[in-house]
Amino acid sequence: MWPDAPQTEELLQRARGGDSAAVSDLLDRHRQALRRLVELRLDPAIKRRIDASDIVQDVLVEASRRLKEYLTNPAMPFHLWLRHMAKDRLIDAHRRHRGAQRRSMDREQPLLAAGSVDQSTLELAAQLRDPELTPAAAATWQETLRRFQAAVEQLDDTDREVILMRHFEQLSNQEIAQALGLTGAAASMRYLRAVRRLRNMLGEEGSTNRDERS
Repeated sequence: MWPDAPQTEELLQRARGGDSAAVSDLLDRHRQALRRLVELRLDPAIKRRIDASDIVQDVLVEASRRLKEYLTNPAMPFHLWLRHMAKDRLIDAHRRHRGAQRRSMDREQPLLAAGSVDQSTLELAAQLRDPELTPAAAATWQETLRRFQAAVEQLDDTDREVILMRHFEQLSNQEIAQALGLTGAAASMRYLRAVRRLRNMLGEEGSTNRDERS
């Protein structure tokens, strides 16, 4: 999802040297990844009032304004820095439009929003689905994805976030650990636990469905 790190680092180096074109290229090449992150997490009710591109543009404007500060002290990879700002903007949008007392927008927004299903999502759902599904049922991807989505939405916030980051943002374990303030081992354990819980929930639902059909 995020642009290749070597090309980003090259642009950062050029930006440190005062190359304004590099700054523009740097921000532009991260625009689509930011938009995907925002669209995935933006509450459908808020989408009727604010477009994802508006939030993305605000993030890029802020990034441009603070880029010199980042270049002086890059405490995290550039894409994680942008991601942090985007998450803050999403929280602000949620508070403005839905109220601070409402449920988290991550809980309101379906995980498999329109356009968010990609090959990695299908592969994960396939790995976790009930192994005893009949070929006909296994071929019904909409049902498989519905069960997958419902199971993910039952995870606690951190486990759910790890799944989002690994399979939708395609971040590495090290990047997830850094973004969440965890050790690498803790992030890995979180991911394994989330996958185990998903598998258990999908297996239990599959057993219930088979019992109802028998």
